[in-house]
Amino acid sequence: MTYEEFIESKRHRGEDYGIEPNYYPDKLFEYQRHVCEFAIRKGRCAVFLDTGLGKTIIQLTIAVNYHQYTGKPVLIITPLAVAFQFIKEAQKFGIEDISYSKDGKHDTRIVVCNYERLDKFNTADFDCVLLDESSILKNFEGATKNTITAFLKKTKYRFLFSATPSPNNHIELGTSSEALGYMGYMDMIGKFFKNNQNNVAKLSQVSKARQGEEYYLKPHAERDFWRWVSSWSISMRKPSDIGYSDEYHILPELIEQVSIVQNTKPFIIGQQIQAFNMPAISFREIKSEVRNTLQERCEKAVELAAMHETTVHWVNLNDEAKIIGDLNPMAVEIYGAMTIDEKEDILLNFSDGNIKKLITKASITAFGLNWQHCNHCTYFPTYSYEQYYQSIRRFWRFGQTRPVTVDLVMSDGQTEIMKTLQAKKARAIEMFDKLTAEVNSDFKIFKKQFDKQIILPNFLNTQP
Repeated sequence: MTYEEFIESKRHRGEDYGIEPNYYPDKLFEYQRHVCEFAIRKGRCAVFLDTGLGKTIIQLTIAVNYHQYTGKPVLIITPLAVAFQFIKEAQKFGIEDISYSKDGKHDTRIVVCNYERLDKFNTADFDCVLLDESSILKNFEGATKNTITAFLKKTKYRFLFSATPSPNNHIELGTSSEALGYMGYMDMIGKFFKNNQNNVAKLSQVSKARQGEEYYLKPHAERDFWRWVSSWSISMRKPSDIGYSDEYHILPELIEQVSIVQNTKPFIIGQQIQAFNMPAISFREIKSEVRNTLQERCEKAVELAAMHETTVHWVNLNDEAKIIGDLNPMAVEIYGAMTIDEKEDILLNFSDGNIKKLITKASITAFGLNWQHCNHCTYFPTYSYEQYYQSIRRFWRFGQTRPVTVDLVMSDGQTEIMKTLQAKKARAIEMFDKLTAEVNSDFKIFKKQFDKQIILPNFLNTQP
């Protein structure tokens, strides 16, 4: 490969994009038709819809329209075990000629594959690619993420679908914009954000809410930032956000129960035994608190799960998974070292009701799966609100007919984690409020034209 070919491989394809829609399934809700129309006409679009609002059928509708327009197959890339849900949804709506490919081979107009298998496909085969649960990208290692990004950049029509952009990281929106071929990540930083690092002298002038963030939105640019995001995306938590009825999309009750277990072991920090166990604050203290209460927390989780027919145990550590598995031999664990086929087999059996107790991590299975057949989980909280939100939304989603119970199990020294989760929840609500408030606004970026004659200084004037 020459240097010129290398540079060319990094470029976005810059042709015009967006087409007029000409196909809608009969059973679409009005708000789903609205989203389809917006995205199809956009051609490159991020769709931020909450769980249960029909992202699957919206993606299938977009795929049919772009296959009819380009004559080429359309690729939908999904998290683990979600491909089967696309096949079922297509059958439900009468959409034919769709397949799930594990080896890169395909002969249908719509092709579904997993993120982990994308390296088996040739980007030249597709003019349109849709990424389901695109926020999962940050869970992948560099090689996988680079493969996905490079694949997307060479595609003319691009769509990102996610239940929510990360509520505590505005920068993720910049990476979405760049992946779609709009404003680049660094251009976005320069235009809308201010650096909050290496600025100790001015730290007192920065609000506490912004301390610890590498970048924060310039106060005077906040409205324009959200208007810009809405120029290449559409967002919705419920149909009324874009002017439609919520009649058929009312969520059942969410019951969040906190169970506290006693930490009877003293902290040992810097080889010093602490006289009293205070709430864990630092990373070292939190790690010690988690390790000291492994057995107690796992025993409580299994005890709570015994009161429910079906449960998902969300764990963070391999030791937590092992203890729960030992306490309940009927529970089935999914772990990272399994093959993709082994993980898919377990997830399908759980979805079909053949497995009643599942042990898993949010980083493996918290994205895209529909588990309305289950209405209970146990959860060991961390500082990641996005993982918590995605995990509980596997059950607490439109289409769930029963109240959903989430048992949060923690030690008495982990109370600061819950305070942080509540703060991040408030920020997530604020982010979506700002996105939906500007969803119908018109925003343009104007470039200043420099048309004045350049006047050189005298010492650069070469004329005699």
